[in-house]
Amino acid sequence: MKLPIDLKAVIEAATDIESARNTPVSVSVLIDDSAPGDVAAHVRSAFVGAGAHARVTVGYFVGPAFSPYEGDDMAVIVAGFSEEVGRRAAEIRAAGVPVMVVTSMPRLVADMASAYGNPIPEGDLVAPEGVEGCEADGDAACESGDVAGVNAQSPEILDAPIPIDAAAAAALDRRMGEWVVAACREKRLALALSFPFVRRPLSLEAVSATSLQNAGIGLVLFIPGADMPLMTLNQAKMLLQIAAAYGEPMSAARAKELAAIVGGAFACRSVARQVAGAVPAIGWAVKAGVGYAGTKAMGLAAVEYFERGGNI
Repeated sequence: MKLPIDLKAVIEAATDIESARNTPVSVSVLIDDSAPGDVAAHVRSAFVGAGAHARVTVGYFVGPAFSPYEGDDMAVIVAGFSEEVGRRAAEIRAAGVPVMVVTSMPRLVADMASAYGNPIPEGDLVAPEGVEGCEADGDAACESGDVAGVNAQSPEILDAPIPIDAAAAAALDRRMGEWVVAACREKRLALALSFPFVRRPLSLEAVSATSLQNAGIGLVLFIPGADMPLMTLNQAKMLLQIAAAYGEPMSAARAKELAAIVGGAFACRSVARQVAGAVPAIGWAVKAGVGYAGTKAMGLAAVEYFERGGNI
């Protein structure tokens, strides 16, 4: 029986993923000595214990002049109260190295950088988004709704460092991972293999992109059955990308998971045919919706599978 999937294309995708495992990555971390200790420690720990192919250099504002390694793929500045943050970030960007500025005082750091003539691009300023002003249970600001970006009459809430508790640490990891995925597209898989905080954001982007692709395929292909091989191939590639992001090698287990993808695609296609047949006037919308929802459900299940160490 001919499988509704291009095995050669899947193997090529797997080969690309395997090559990423041996791709060297280089990161420079520059710490502002006035940065709160909890955020500096968290960022350092995020880059400690990197894979065998990762090179991480740590420097400080005090001491010899610091410049990014010429082969760096990215740089990180852990920002505090120093007026040098914006200037150093601008110098690193001018050297052609993408730079992420991590802080637990986002408004203060942004305002200082702008005041000294070196504004930080909004997308490069990374903070534990979603917890500003609500870091402590029972905080009056939280109870009154005076959170960051909402109550401009309480600037002290925005300027005080956000304590890096468990919730803030998780939020910061997510934001750092999203930045890496967006700013380092050529090496983002290699970076995910070296730094665990990149893995979930990279996987979720693969799920979102593949779901949209399969919605488009369901929308534009009107030839009966023509969408099945393309959707299934996309789903198989998505699974390989997610597995690779979590450092899972190609194995017999991957073959079983690919078989499950094919089975799931058949099931989704069967549902789409039945519903489209019942309401032919909107059959195109049904195919697009099933292509999107089915692919997203498979992808999210795969992410949780690998997040839990292969046990759902």
